[in-house]
Amino acid sequence: EVQLQASGGGLVQTGGYLRLSCAASGFTSADYGIGWFRQAPGKEREGVSCIRRSDGETYYSDSAKGRFTISSDNAKNTVYLQMNSLAPEDTAVYYCAADANYFRLVAGRDVNYWGVGTLVTVSS
Repeated sequence: EVQLQASGGGLVQTGGYLRLSCAASGFTSADYGIGWFRQAPGKEREGVSCIRRSDGETYYSDSAKGRFTISSDNAKNTVYLQMNSLAPEDTAVYYCAADANYFRLVAGRDVNYWGVGTLVTVSS
């Protein structure tokens, strides 16, 4: 059974930073991708970033480019999302997700595995 455990959310001031972690377990192969999505109150869920563990291929949404960095510690089966220069519009519940098909994470469609979200609140 695939399980994803997200952590690292919290309250931060504008301009601050947070690092989210997503620990994955249950995959029988090392070739899968992990991504971060977020959903703000009253808004649809949107993709933030994802990484393919086999070769480190990454994707960032326009809102994440230049501010967020995704990385993977394959030995720990953990993916991190370093979020810098946070702004109030980054306030959302952040979810980590995983799929053997990396491009499902890029597209944000038909993703098979989801973790419980972690709340990020950025105060102005």
